[in-house]
Formats: sequence, structure tokens, C-alpha cells
Amino acid sequence: MGKNGYLPLFETRPARGLVFFRSYAASIFIGICFICFHRVSYFPVTERWVWVGMFVAELWFSFYFFITVIVKWNPVFRCTFKDRLSSRFEEEELLGVDIFVCTADPRLEPPTMVVSTVLSVMAYDYPPHKLSVYLSDDGCSDLTFYALLEASGFAQLWLPFCRKLKVEPTSPEAYFQTTPEPVDDAFMANEWLIIKKTYEDMRIRIESMTRLGKVPADIRKEHKGFDEWDFVVSRHDHPSILQILIDGRDPNAIDIEGKALPTLVYLAREKRPQIHHNFKAGALNALLELAGFDGNGGPCYIGTGCVHRRESLCGMKYSKELIVESMAMKYDRKIIEKASSIEENCKALASCTYEENTPWGKEMGVKYGCVVEDILTGICIQSRGWRSVYLTPQREAFLGMVPTTLLDTLVQHKRWAEGDFQIFLSKHCPFVYGCQNMPLKLQLSYCIYLFWVPNCFATLYYVFVPSFCLLKGISLFPKISSSWGIPYLYVIVVHRVQSLVEFVWLGGTVRGWLNEQRMWMFKRTTSYFFAAIDNILKLCGFSKSAFIITGKVADDDLNRRYEQESMEFGTSSPMFTVLATLALFNLFGLVVVGTNKAINDDARIKVFDIFGFQILLCCVLVFVNLPIYQGMFFRKDSGMG
Repeated sequence: MGKNGYLPLFETRPARGLVFFRSYAASIFIGICFICFHRVSYFPVTERWVWVGMFVAELWFSFYFFITVIVKWNPVFRCTFKDRLSSRFEEEELLGVDIFVCTADPRLEPPTMVVSTVLSVMAYDYPPHKLSVYLSDDGCSDLTFYALLEASGFAQLWLPFCRKLKVEPTSPEAYFQTTPEPVDDAFMANEWLIIKKTYEDMRIRIESMTRLGKVPADIRKEHKGFDEWDFVVSRHDHPSILQILIDGRDPNAIDIEGKALPTLVYLAREKRPQIHHNFKAGALNALLELAGFDGNGGPCYIGTGCVHRRESLCGMKYSKELIVESMAMKYDRKIIEKASSIEENCKALASCTYEENTPWGKEMGVKYGCVVEDILTGICIQSRGWRSVYLTPQREAFLGMVPTTLLDTLVQHKRWAEGDFQIFLSKHCPFVYGCQNMPLKLQLSYCIYLFWVPNCFATLYYVFVPSFCLLKGISLFPKISSSWGIPYLYVIVVHRVQSLVEFVWLGGTVRGWLNEQRMWMFKRTTSYFFAAIDNILKLCGFSKSAFIITGKVADDDLNRRYEQESMEFGTSSPMFTVLATLALFNLFGLVVVGTNKAINDDARIKVFDIFGFQILLCCVLVFVNLPIYQGMFFRKDSGMG
């Protein structure tokens, strides 16, 4: 029992298997100590700078490993009891919930996918008069507005259907793809088919309109909202567009069963070429293995799949008195103004100059001036004393799309790494900005992301220099026959085995793990490297931040290869030039050493004893780069761009 005799709404459980993880971490620490002692004790007379470089790279890897251990040292999981919510609060006491769905480009984020997301959140099991859904369209597309208009009509059928059948998942696209027709009830089967047919008809209309690329004049006349696009010059030059498609305060806003519908709003924030619009952060102001973070003081905000208290986003500092006051506030839904009046009055809030000379984007709302506005906003919220928790219910609370091609993934991680390192170099660095209210463990946990960029230098050194020195006959590791080789071998093998066990335990496959190891190296040698270059250029004043949208469109062949865990390359890129150069260089080094006829059998054994670790490292790198070689020499499918 909790305070005041209430049963708790959730409980916190420590992760299982911590003894094994901590034992593993302690053994790796001992192995690292032996490696460091060897590097210092056996300092060579010649080629000392190459040796120093290896030692510095290994020190960096060790430092990053310790940060990872800190994050994973005390993970916790939250378990909620939804059935107790109704016994604690009356319906009118529940807080109002605003849900923001963001989109930016109908070509990369199909409107059918967007409205399916909107419909899924509209169908939440929550009092509809306490629920408002906002679609923030950064692309100002009349195609997206048309799709949302279609969805507002379909919601009148979809929401009662979800209540009646207790539909899971509540996204119609996902539901009809995964759920078979009910066969034990003829009436429900007939209704199921009707709803599916209605949804498919709507989807076909939206997709046809998307392919057409414009909304025909006869359809534009059916809703006054399309008149707003008469003043749109381009997606980068247009006034504020705000349309309330469903006004939840209106007693006539009901579904086919007479139940109230949630509020549904379309918003395209004003853009002008001469005024910076702050990308998604500006639109949001107009409107998650994280378990380790939770144990260290609260997970970071990663932009999606999260719930905020309005007070935390409005720049307020946390206090118990503030929470008590907010809980005591009444949620008044009485109609004071007509929806049309609200639309006109609120357009000023979505203007591109609204936040000028105000705290918005600085002390209030989602932060501006950084391409990872989510991480920066989370740091600012936690530095004001707010606490975050990580929740992973048995049924996924949020489902989203991820990049399915290698290039999209690398570009996305470049943007993230670039922004994260910007935060580290700024006044918002957790060690400075959050030192008063953020626990030291939480400040260190952020380094997992903030230090992605420096990772590239140590990784590039380890990927290139040992193979280069192998060709030059320079040994950088202990002999195979030496006992000093044991710590190197132990740290490398045990660290990777633990990674594999963890990946499989969380539901992955061995092939998926291998691809993760490849992506680990590809990101460090390209995404983080290019992010480092961009950060240097920004510090020198030669470039500015740019927001890049990753594609969400995937054809059937691409989806099939993705499900088969086959690497998809996409179009050509300078990043692939770096990957191909490193892959070919390591292959060349291995071939030269393996085919050197000047070395007889006895000498070959001696060479392997001296250079064994470098040869093994070269073999591992060649194995990791197998998809690169396949893409360059063997694959002919469309996944090669």
C-alpha cells in the first residue's frame, strides 16, 4: 500500500542477472589493467609514435567501456497497474492529454502511414474529451491535409470498432495486416469486412492522390481548409495554416455510436525564406536499452515515444507544490469560442516570428539551435529538477519506422553525432548545465551519445594503422606465444561474447548481431567521422546545421531484404568511398601477407608468432566488411542503388 492507503500505480523492479554483468565488467577491467601495464612496460625504441597511438586508442576504448558500464550498472524496469487508475481518480480528475504527431515530407513519410498513426492515437483508451491530437506538418502539404481530412471521417467508424473488438494494435494499417478475420461470430465478421473495405478504399484514395501529386479542384471545394493553400508559395514560404478538423468540445463531434470524438487539429507553421524556422523544434513549440539511464536518474528524451508534463516543457522548475497545483486545476471543455475563431486567433502562435524576443526555444519549450533538439531539451528539463522514467510495457506502446538502407542509417547517425557533440562543446554540457540537479551518474550516462564523434578517431586508427604496420613489418601487439597476449585475447573475445549473449537474450539473432557489429564499425568510420568534420567546419564558421529527413518509404523488395537481414546500400555516397577504401586496404594487407612466397614454412610460423594479433585483426576486419565486398563485386540486385 502507498501513502493515504492507495495501492501504487506502478512498481520499480531491478534487472535480473546483474551479478553476471558486474562480474564480467570487473574481469574486463582487470584485463584492461594488464593491457595498459604491457603498453607502458614494453615501450619500443623505434616506431614509438605508432605504439603511443595504439595506447591512446586503447585508453579511449577503455574510457568509453567504463561509461557503458556505468549506464548498465543498475538498470531498472517499471511495471504499471492500469486497472488501479480508475480506483484512484474519477474520469473528470484525469489530466488532459495532447498528442503531437510530426511529419515533414509526403514523399519520404507517406500520408497513409501518417494518418494510420493519427488514427491509432485517437483510439487510445482514454476519455475522448480529455484527448487532443495535433498533426504538425513541417512540409505544409495539401496532400497530408487531404489524408488527415479522410482520416477524420474514417475515425467515426474506426473508434467504435476499436472499442467493440478491443482492437490491438489500434493502427488500422498494422491491425489489418496482422489480425485475421473473426470466424466465430458472423455479425462481427461482416462488420470486420466492412471496416476493412472502408479503410482500404480510403487508403487507395490517399495513395492515388499522393501519386497524382496534387489535390484536384473538385475535392478542394469540399472543405474550406484547402483555401489556405491559395497563399502557399512553396513548402519553404507560406503563412500559418491551422485547421480544427474535429472540435472535441462540440456536442455534435460524435462517432456512429454517439460517443464523443477527440479533438483533431492540423498545423503547418509559417515559414519565410529569410527567417530560420528551427525545423521540428519550432513546430513542436507551436504545438527510450534506456533502462540503465533510468537507474542513474532518468532516461534522456529521444524525440519520440514519450509523454511530458506540460509544466516541464514550459520552463518551470520542479516542485511538489507545482504538481499539487496542476493536479487541482479543473479541465474546462465548455465552448467559449467557435472553432473558426480559435483557428484565426491561434495562427499568430504558429507564425515564424512568434518566439522572437521571448523565452521560447531558449528557456521554454523544445530547444532551438541544435539538430538533436530532443537530447538538448531533455538535458534542460532534467537540469530543472524534473525526473524521467523509462517504461516498456509488454505490448509496445509506440511503433515507428526506422531507416532500412545503410546510407539512410549512416546519414541519420551523422546528424545525431554532430548534434550530440555540439551539446558537449556548448554551455548545455551536462557537466556544466546540469551539475546541480542531475546526479553525476546521469551526467556520465549522457556521454554515451555525446562522445560518438571522438569514437571515430580511435576506431579509424585501429582499423587502418595495424594493417598498414603489418605491410611495413612493424609489430604492435605481443607475440602469440607470449603470456601478455592473454589479456588482449580475453578482453576482445569476452566483450564480444557478452554482446552476442545480450543481443540474443533481447530477442535478436546471430546474423542480426553480426550486422550490428558491422554497423558499429561503419558508423564510427563514416557517420561519426563526417560529423567530426562538420563540427570543425562549424567551429570555424564555414557551415551551419541542416536538418535531414530520413526516408520512410520502402518497396516490397527492400522490405524483403530488410526482413532477411540483408544489408541495403541505397544510392552512392562519399561515405561508401571511405568504407570501400578501408575494406580494400585490409583485404590487400591480408592477401599480401598470406601469399608472400618469399616466406618459407618455418619463417611463416615465426611471422605468425610475431604478427599474429595483427593478422587476426585484419581477418576480423575483412570478415566485417564482407557486405562491402559483395556489394562491390558480386551483388546485382536493386539494393545496390
